[in-house]
Amino acid sequence: MPGFFRKHLCAAGTASVLAVAAAPATLAAINTAGIIASAVTQDCISWRVSGVCYWLMCTPFGCSVKTSVKVTHYIPEVVVSTYTGPGGNPWREMAFMSGAAGVVDGGLTSGAAGGGNAADIKDAGRRQSNIKFKYADAIGHPATSLIGGSIAGYSCDTAARAFNPYFLSTLDSLMWRSGLPESLYPEALIPGQRELGSQAGANMWGNLYPRSGFVSQTDDDKASAVVAQRVADIITRSGQIHVYQQLKGTRKPGYWPPGEVKENTGTANHKWQRLSPTLSATCAVFPDGAWPTAQDGNEAYALWQPYSCCKRRGQTFLYATTF
Repeated sequence: MPGFFRKHLCAAGTASVLAVAAAPATLAAINTAGIIASAVTQDCISWRVSGVCYWLMCTPFGCSVKTSVKVTHYIPEVVVSTYTGPGGNPWREMAFMSGAAGVVDGGLTSGAAGGGNAADIKDAGRRQSNIKFKYADAIGHPATSLIGGSIAGYSCDTAARAFNPYFLSTLDSLMWRSGLPESLYPEALIPGQRELGSQAGANMWGNLYPRSGFVSQTDDDKASAVVAQRVADIITRSGQIHVYQQLKGTRKPGYWPPGEVKENTGTANHKWQRLSPTLSATCAVFPDGAWPTAQDGNEAYALWQPYSCCKRRGQTFLYATTF
């Protein structure tokens, strides 16, 4: 899948020069400068000293044990955008990507030009069903390398690459539109599995499976959040039946990148910062209360994940203690 993604992405990049000029104007609410500025928030970074690392340093005169501080903090990795039509990404400078991908993927996306409310069935004046459809992109956060690795020994390197497209739903059109084969998975068929929120907690927002653009949710903001959670679920795992690039760091001595994104686990492995239509200076996990709904149905979120690391002080990493 990753090779297939890169092949189409290169084609999309070639087509983008022609497509940008012809792309329709979008109601973009955020830009790159605003996203970078929004990342300067201690509530999201949550920097702390988390332990001590021990290294074995050897020289021609003998060996000794050196120590370094272990730190833990969150890094903004990707901006996940959900929107109702091709080219509708609210991140202004990146809106062309989905439009260009649609040009390359024309056979699959040309017949799927719209989103929003795919079905709105009413009976005796009362709404009985509301199925929404969202396109989605996950693109490397522009401040990921500014927050990650900015101060040697006191900040960790990020596994993400700024502006890199990790997921474009227009390139994943077959699975994103059909929901197959994931609609046949146990996670999709068994109630209570892989759900964002819970019925018992009276905050059930939606099912994670099938991980497609269709969501059964009357609240548009909650529908967008469910789609964003699905995208994060896909890109932080390997071997998924989707067209994407995996976002995962490689563990090495003195460096502990985050694991897979998992819902309903608190902030243990991720948290979200809302960027559009309402810019938040804090981070939380879904469900995160009531928020205004975008008038155009387009929303954007920054995905933050925790990293731990310590400065190398010798040739051999011995062990680390954690506070």
